[in-house]
Amino acid sequence: MMNMIKEGLENNGLITAFAIIGSVMYIAYFLSDKLTKGRVHGSAIAIMFGLILAYIGGVNTGGEKGISDIQLFSGIGLMGGGMLRDFAIIATAFGANFSEVKKTGISGITALFFGVFYSFVIGVIIALCFGYRDPVALTTIGGGAVTYIVGPVSGTAIGASSDIIALSIAVGLIKSISVMILTPIFAKKIKLNNPRTAMIYGGVMGTTSGVAAGLAATDVKLVPYGAMTATFYTGLGCLLVPSILFLLTEIIF
Repeated sequence: MMNMIKEGLENNGLITAFAIIGSVMYIAYFLSDKLTKGRVHGSAIAIMFGLILAYIGGVNTGGEKGISDIQLFSGIGLMGGGMLRDFAIIATAFGANFSEVKKTGISGITALFFGVFYSFVIGVIIALCFGYRDPVALTTIGGGAVTYIVGPVSGTAIGASSDIIALSIAVGLIKSISVMILTPIFAKKIKLNNPRTAMIYGGVMGTTSGVAAGLAATDVKLVPYGAMTATFYTGLGCLLVPSILFLLTEIIF
């Protein structure tokens, strides 16, 4: 019986992945509600669970894809891939009212460029503090501080080593989790209570998952607006970091 169940789960990997992720999300949101009264968003707790499971999977199999290296959980590799991620981001953005988007105007565009540049600079400073001096490494880690998507995209484009790319992803994840946790705490102080400020906030912070989860814990109606500019932020980072910002880093260092 157990072999039949196992074989069925392995042969339907994507369905199994949805069931596992659904269970993890349920537990994460339960803990968020009962232990933190919603101050630490369930998504942040779920990401921590995911990192722990990825570590366990990597240690047990010696593989490179975390928990999906285990046959039973192979569907998570597809579920967590770029296709479904991008679909979710685009679907979220469709919830925004375009009339509210137009009201943001030049401030939203300014927030995008400011967010990319200041995040990149902070990432480069962190890399310098840890002893990195190579422009390729500095740019890749700086890209990771922009988002954990921009880091590996930029690193691959400019020829960074796999360990530097992995480090850039780690930097981006730390940023994402921090935004998830801190957004509802500081929302009132920065008047994050309307679509316009949500779009500016998404443009400045940029991490789509972090902004979306943070805004969901603040006011779920603001999620589409923050997610929209955060999505543009990721695209802008993928354009600027491996080109203009890399050239500037190379000139300076």
